[in-house]
Amino acid sequence: MTQATGSASTIRRTVGVVAAMLATTTLLGGCGPKSEPASAPQSGPSASPTIDPKQALLDAVPDGTEGTFQFSGKDSANTHSGRVDPASKAIEINTTGVPGSDGITTKMSFLLIGEEVWIKAKFSGKPGLPKFPDKWMKLDRTKLADSNAIPAYDGADQGNAGPLIEAATSVKEQSPGQYAGVIDMSAGNAAEVLEEGEAAALGEAAKTVPFTAVVDADKHLTSLTLKIPAAGKAKAYDYVVNYAKYGTAPKIDVPTGAAATNAPKMAYEMLNG
Repeated sequence: MTQATGSASTIRRTVGVVAAMLATTTLLGGCGPKSEPASAPQSGPSASPTIDPKQALLDAVPDGTEGTFQFSGKDSANTHSGRVDPASKAIEINTTGVPGSDGITTKMSFLLIGEEVWIKAKFSGKPGLPKFPDKWMKLDRTKLADSNAIPAYDGADQGNAGPLIEAATSVKEQSPGQYAGVIDMSAGNAAEVLEEGEAAALGEAAKTVPFTAVVDADKHLTSLTLKIPAAGKAKAYDYVVNYAKYGTAPKIDVPTGAAATNAPKMAYEMLNG
């Protein structure tokens, strides 16, 4: 869903995990720092500095200094929600995939606190699908064949707003806190935010994807919406990122007692599959 100017973040990796687990089910069943502010142009020695709209948006992208906050959004195939707790390097991610051609719906949650990770998974849509406890299942990293099988904390900007804004070729502030512009999805790391091959399938249309964004009175990004056009058999859709409750969302705690259990063998089989 760097965090300001770098590669796609944890949500994007989670989508890959959901897709991989769904494929397995049918058989069974980055980041660097935010850009430094650009030098503000001045009309004269006594003129007040003005901030370039694109830089203002980049400065509004969460960088981990805002405290715990919430996020939500959607892409072509999934909806996302959760919390980010930068001080603890913790994330809660909840992802729901739209039903596939086989009618299966996947709901998955990850909880990451430092190096510890828990998972929830639920499949529905047809009989015979694997069933897991409705608890946070603690994973043992040593039992995973690939470290990329699970997400990793790679910054606060879980919706990848930074890489997208960095690829903008036009940004205007239409009114205080209200922005609009055009993004070149073939530039920089923007293409990595979408599903693999999706930006390439857009062809020339990838270079002129319109977007809108909202920044609150505290200079925090609260929403970013891209109008992704149709490509071939793929329908047009909105790529949406929402951030809320900066500094006031509940901190992320380790699940204990009846809320947690150790992951069963089947969870590793699916993740390693």
